[in-house]
Amino acid sequence: MYKLLIIVKVGIFFLMLTSCNTDVEQEKYIDLPSHKESSDMNKAWVKEEHELINKFVQRNQWNTTKTGTGLQYFIYKQGNGEFAKPGMQAMVHFSITLLDGTECYSTLDSSPVSFRIERDLVEYGLHEGITKMKVGDKAKLIIPSYLAHGLAGDLNKIPTLATIVYDIKLLGISE
Repeated sequence: MYKLLIIVKVGIFFLMLTSCNTDVEQEKYIDLPSHKESSDMNKAWVKEEHELINKFVQRNQWNTTKTGTGLQYFIYKQGNGEFAKPGMQAMVHFSITLLDGTECYSTLDSSPVSFRIERDLVEYGLHEGITKMKVGDKAKLIIPSYLAHGLAGDLNKIPTLATIVYDIKLLGISE
């Protein structure tokens, strides 16, 4: 047993000794854009994304309302319930598509989902859009990438920098 312990210690020492790199490598730096350049690139992307959204809305002949954040929505079937408010639990059915029509997610063939408005971890644009709806409303929410999943996408079906379109029905709300 003692010999085995010595062999293991010598082996670990040898591994440590051979893994050390005595050659100092030159650090490589990435030439990152300045804050202003980065800001200008972001503004250009947002402008381009809004142009794509506007073309999408025109192509579909939707009469949308645009909020100050860039969310566009329209209610295509009026409900008769009360408006959803921050802090309430909202129960919804929805489908999410990309601007090219690719369906990413849907609850239409399963159970509805619920989330607490402005509390739970869902897209910011969904929180904002649901507060524009009354119980029973059906709406289209066109959510720019910066109000949805941004640079990362959702790491599953929604790609990076993707505008998403919710077709959503507000089934109910509760305190």
